[in-house]
Amino acid sequence: MEKKVVVALGHHAVGTDFPGQYKAVQASVKILADLIEDGCQLIITHSNAPQVGMIHTALNEYAKNHETYNAPMSLCSSMSQGLVGYDIQNMLHSELIDRGIYRTVSTIITQVVVDPYDEAFYHPVKVIGRILTKEEAEEEENKGNYVVEAEGGYRRIVAAPKPVDIVEIEAINALVNAGQIVIAGGGGGIPVLKQPHRLKSASAIVEKDLTAGKLADLTDADMLLFLTSVDQAAIHYGTDHPQYLGHMTPSQAREYIADGEFGENGMLPKVEAGVNFVSQKAGRKAIITSAEHALEAVRGQAGTSIF
Repeated sequence: MEKKVVVALGHHAVGTDFPGQYKAVQASVKILADLIEDGCQLIITHSNAPQVGMIHTALNEYAKNHETYNAPMSLCSSMSQGLVGYDIQNMLHSELIDRGIYRTVSTIITQVVVDPYDEAFYHPVKVIGRILTKEEAEEEENKGNYVVEAEGGYRRIVAAPKPVDIVEIEAINALVNAGQIVIAGGGGGIPVLKQPHRLKSASAIVEKDLTAGKLADLTDADMLLFLTSVDQAAIHYGTDHPQYLGHMTPSQAREYIADGEFGENGMLPKVEAGVNFVSQKAGRKAIITSAEHALEAVRGQAGTSIF
């Protein structure tokens, strides 16, 4: 039987601009195809921070010269899922055909339910969009948005609530159960609030790594694989004596988290997502490694594993 694996592609795997994205995805799909050839059924999720920032900036610049509304974050997020998802599904399909593998690759524009009372809404941390002038920053604050001083001016910041549920999970599971390769939850998904008869978009960005963990849990994956820029997670990182970790138990990982060993916007959400995922059911494994070592990591020969 195939091993069901959720693969979370980081910034390095999808690029930071249009030419960079094309080149990065070309390399990434070869790694994904290697995993498929090795017997993995993949559910793919990905970063989108540079892409959603470009979209947000471009549409708001357009709005300056036209009598239109500035683009809400929900629309920017949905566009970025299509932007990155298209390149992955198109190039992965071609790579698989070249290898004699005939599998459908589909991108699902994904909405993620968040809690309206999540503490993150009171402490926004995710920086988005272009540099603002003081006047533009004041205008954003008058709209109820948050801004922070940055080099050259100001930047808008938004909240990063935790994922509670995935709206399209039944569709995702249907495709997975049919043997298809699915791309979902790109950039953490589009955050929505559940109301009696509708889903209301939230001005926020869901932490992509936590969404990857939620996606792995709700698809009952065997493995959650984070492909990032480093071969292994480490404690004492940034010191003269970093200690790279080949394996962590969930309890060890929680101790390291409590000790502040992992960066809040770097390794921490990956470790948290991995611990949450493996703690839900016996036999699961989470791995953090670089894209170059993905196949070795799945075979238990590289990376930092949590189980």
